[in-house]
Amino acid sequence: MPYRLLSFALSALTLLSAGCAEEAPPGAAPRGERGPTLVVTATAQPRMIRSEIEAIGTAKANESVTITAKVTDTVNRVRFDDGGYVEAGEVLIELTNREETALLAEAQANVEDTRTQLERLENLLTQRTVPVSQVDEARARYNAAEARYQSVLARLADRLIRAPFSGVLGFREVSAGTLVTPGTAITTLDDVEVIKLDFSLPETYLSLLHPGLSLAAHSVAYPDRTFDATVRTIDSRVDPVTRTAMVRAHIDNDGLLLRPGMLLTVRLVAEERQALMVPEDALVQRGDQAYVYTVEEGVADMREVGHGDRYQGWVEITRGLSAGETVITEGVIKVRPGARVRTADAVSQAPVGATSRPRNARPRDRGREAAPAGAVG
Repeated sequence: MPYRLLSFALSALTLLSAGCAEEAPPGAAPRGERGPTLVVTATAQPRMIRSEIEAIGTAKANESVTITAKVTDTVNRVRFDDGGYVEAGEVLIELTNREETALLAEAQANVEDTRTQLERLENLLTQRTVPVSQVDEARARYNAAEARYQSVLARLADRLIRAPFSGVLGFREVSAGTLVTPGTAITTLDDVEVIKLDFSLPETYLSLLHPGLSLAAHSVAYPDRTFDATVRTIDSRVDPVTRTAMVRAHIDNDGLLLRPGMLLTVRLVAEERQALMVPEDALVQRGDQAYVYTVEEGVADMREVGHGDRYQGWVEITRGLSAGETVITEGVIKVRPGARVRTADAVSQAPVGATSRPRNARPRDRGREAAPAGAVG
């Protein structure tokens, strides 16, 4: 009985040793030795990099005024609607003008009378039947009557409130019968065909600004639209507290989308150039030094580089790397200099038969099938 148990143990140990010594499949690392590290790579390549300056500006109307009355009187008629568009010189408000109308008629009659008398005396003067002094007196009376007529005409014009320029009206603040005085607000008028955009920039960027410079403006009200702006004026002074200069740009307000008081974001391209860049994930920072891991013929190497500006997930490489070289972007922490690596693309192209052993096969099962019939007593 002990002999049969010892024979069974020796047979099992022999079969197990044979299964462990089974030959490794092609392409697999030897037992106890680590295989190539799986990494993701990218190519260092020249890309366009932009240095942009962003500022916040306020939209203003090209021309803006609050319409007020010049005299004290009551409103006779309102001749505009809220938010309407008016042309320059169009009558907006008629004030009560009965007295001025009567005075105007009287002044006009005096002018006609004095003109007739002057013309009659001038004809008599040519016939030398009246003295020159009498003609001069008639001319003086005519001039005085004409001046009174123009005065009444001006007073009457003050009772017709007109639009000083073309634009969009605001809300109406008065109604017919309202007593207005000088300074009473009637409505607002804005010329918004052109929008003035005022914003401030630090003095360090003054060398980049000049009249005619193109800008891009954005509004949260129209997130998918860019408004083209042009720098028109740069303030002659720099604020000594904030060290900023005020800049004014003009925007052609097609469709009247923009309104005075809106907040706009301005983007100014300070510099546009081409630089050698790699993804930011490829850069390894150790103290004051920066490194990248390059890959050549499946071997990783750590290389010190100089870096510059960052732009949209990429970083500029100023030294230590050439265009077209391959750098590791993912899996850097698992890589050491001189280690063998394989990329994600190489894994996807691995041969189907690289792993020969079935998932459910176990050495013990195969050993049991190969055991002699008399091994189990």
